[in-house]
Amino acid sequence: MGSTDSKLNFRKAVIQLTTKTQPVEATDDAFWDQFWADTATSVQDVFALVPAAEIRAVREESPSNLATLCYKAVEKLVQGAESGCHSEKEKQIVLNCSRLLTRVLPYIFEDPDWRGFFWSTQGEEDDEHARPLAESLLLAIADLLFCPDFTVQSHRRSTVDSAEDVHSLDSCEYIWEAGVGFAHSPQPNYIHDMNRMELLKLLLTCFSEAMYLPPAPESGSTNPWVQFFCSTENRHALPLFTSLLNTVCAYDPVGYGIPYNHLLFSDYREPLVEEAAQVLIVTLDHDSASSASPTVDGTTTGTAMDDADPPGPENLFVNYLSRIHREEDFQFILKGIARLLSNPLLQTYLPNSTKKIQFHQELLVLFWKLCDFNKKFLFFVLKSSDVLDILVPILFFLNDARADQSRVGLMHIGVFILLLLSGERNFGVRLNKPYSIRVPMDIPVFTGTHADLLIVVFHKIITSGHQRLQPLFDCLLTIVVNVSPYLKSLSMVTANKLLHLLEAFSTTWFLFSAAQNHHLVFFLLEVFNNIIQYQFDGNSNLVYAIIRKRSIFHQLANLPTDPPTIHKALQRRRRTPEPLSRTGSQEGTSMEGSRPAAPAEPGTLKTSLVATPGIDKLTEKSQVSEDGTLRSLEPEPQQSLEDGSPAKGEPSQAWREQRRPSTSSASGQWSPTPEWVLSWKSKLPLQTIMRLLQVLVPQVEKICIDKGLTDESEILRFLQHGTLVGLLPVPHPILIRKYQANSGTAMWFRTYMWGVIYLRNVDPPVWYDTDVKLFEIQRV
Repeated sequence: MGSTDSKLNFRKAVIQLTTKTQPVEATDDAFWDQFWADTATSVQDVFALVPAAEIRAVREESPSNLATLCYKAVEKLVQGAESGCHSEKEKQIVLNCSRLLTRVLPYIFEDPDWRGFFWSTQGEEDDEHARPLAESLLLAIADLLFCPDFTVQSHRRSTVDSAEDVHSLDSCEYIWEAGVGFAHSPQPNYIHDMNRMELLKLLLTCFSEAMYLPPAPESGSTNPWVQFFCSTENRHALPLFTSLLNTVCAYDPVGYGIPYNHLLFSDYREPLVEEAAQVLIVTLDHDSASSASPTVDGTTTGTAMDDADPPGPENLFVNYLSRIHREEDFQFILKGIARLLSNPLLQTYLPNSTKKIQFHQELLVLFWKLCDFNKKFLFFVLKSSDVLDILVPILFFLNDARADQSRVGLMHIGVFILLLLSGERNFGVRLNKPYSIRVPMDIPVFTGTHADLLIVVFHKIITSGHQRLQPLFDCLLTIVVNVSPYLKSLSMVTANKLLHLLEAFSTTWFLFSAAQNHHLVFFLLEVFNNIIQYQFDGNSNLVYAIIRKRSIFHQLANLPTDPPTIHKALQRRRRTPEPLSRTGSQEGTSMEGSRPAAPAEPGTLKTSLVATPGIDKLTEKSQVSEDGTLRSLEPEPQQSLEDGSPAKGEPSQAWREQRRPSTSSASGQWSPTPEWVLSWKSKLPLQTIMRLLQVLVPQVEKICIDKGLTDESEILRFLQHGTLVGLLPVPHPILIRKYQANSGTAMWFRTYMWGVIYLRNVDPPVWYDTDVKLFEIQRV
């Protein structure tokens, strides 16, 4: 009965607040205490009993009452942090205030007139203590996250001792989980986990002011909440960063290896791990492109960091992340992230035997941040074949999401990570490991290496993904180009897939129908040239496929450039379906146990994304020297890629507007000219392939005539033992296009990350139906 009473009283207090036209004095404790002192309301109750319309009504009609409510709730949290929350009553007050603020904050952020409210100092305090309300709130949350017997285990032996003094407590001894920089794993405690989770949800809500600002063209704008929380003002910054990171990376959803364990014990750790992952990626939202230049943002915080330090980021979370360096710490992080990313792939013989986690998108953002901010971690990942434990789940997600419009953000981050990894030679080398894990995926069956898996999945995305993935084609093929010089032996299935892509991309209507389409042909030719020049010996399957499909190369060499033919090719475009969907003939059966990639259910919510920069902005070219080191190449003036079209300092046509359904330019303004076709046709790198065909085709034809052969294996055996030493042109230097940080991708990550957090927080629905500006919420 008690809880019904307290809900009733709480509801009465809310109604009083919304109907009072006169300001209620801050000193009227009898009134304000109704909101937190006598109630036992869950966070779900608070969301139900404080409707959005009423919060907005108070905001508009009696703003001083809303201000006092916030001020009093923060004051209670500060008192709780000061006293150390010893009594059950104090703990209850802290949780109630935390829930109430989580409910109200988004409605303060959505109104531009209120935005400065938390950053103004309260007049009632003595001047020396006058902190902005936001700072008091953030410091109180940080203290409460290391509060003995509330969010961490007390170290006191007996209850007789006076409780630990909150002010002298060294929170580094109270890190939540063993892992980076901390060896002791505390006893799991359900209550502590739940309390941490509520406080982290409030913290995330504080940070979410970013959702209510439109995407800025230059993402120099720092989030003041994150900036303060991750500064030296927060004495718990290091132990909290470590607690969040370790809590995520130590989590094992499987349940100690016992099948069906998750059905017997409810897993209260998962909500905490999700919340920790979300808070962590938001605190790490930092434009690495701008931090490289010391001049940027110099105005905001002045010299918060010691000048003797290298000019590292003032955000301590980014700073700590970038300074992790012990091998065992890297191993712990990598193993943890790989274990969690692989979780949805765990197909044991007992379906549903393991718990399926849902926060793989947050994990991918975290992995990206680790690689982007900590180059030592990136090199560690690539040092062994452990990188494949990250690669396989990413390819699984990409393949699974390819037909689903609501998961276009997941497709992008997966591809961005692979682009970043592909800039390092070791990634290409690691791909040669045989692929034996049999994760059921909707792709053709093949026997081969992880490189085969990567190319087969990319082929599937390009030929049977939805239209909005077209801007990613450049990226997908850049990854293949980057790894191609290191691929020792492609399977026949993969070789055929690569030639099928070339065939599709080199049809005249496709080449002429958009300004950038021919880049895809250049990328594929570069792949073939790299493999022929640097890995000819093991790649007889590819050489054979090139010989069989030699007509494609001859057609490219003889591409027509006269106006009537160009016009005719474009006419054909209007009649024929996309060439990429003509894959029926060459698909082969999918793996056993796999489900086809499904489109989104109608009505699925998704959030909009800003456009990503074109591949020429996203990467910079480097040349591999004799000794294997990379030398950065100056961008050529007036060249956007291998073609002669000028780089106008803006993303390519296909990337500019992600909502446009196809790569053809808006309202069909694009009209190719003979001069334009000639400008890039003359640069097609066909010499190596033409020489190979010139040497090998007569020999293969002779074998067929002599032996009356129709059998492939004999020809393959001949090609395996053949050599082109001395017959090919001098090998070209290997070109790698390395990802480079830029403010365009920083802004993309910000909108993607907050979109994921918005959609994933449904219980309670923290931001639902508030007026967010960073992205649009759309229904598929």
